[in-house]
Amino acid sequence: MKKDIHPKTYKAKMVCNCGFTAEVLSTKGEVVNVEICSNCHPFFTGKQRFVDTAGRIDRFRKKYAKFEDKKA
Repeated sequence: MKKDIHPKTYKAKMVCNCGFTAEVLSTKGEVVNVEICSNCHPFFTGKQRFVDTAGRIDRFRKKYAKFEDKKA
């Protein structure tokens, strides 16, 4: 391996918004904040959950509300 080309790695503490914490190796720093992790992600938990950022679901419903009443 070549010398002096690899980034510095830290023993970091990963903190998720759900409250889960884990120790990982990272090049980002000693504390890494994440929005979603394997502890709360629907793929790993098997539970469906809406992650609504900036009211996307509400904007979608408001935009297409006029089409909801017109059923054939």
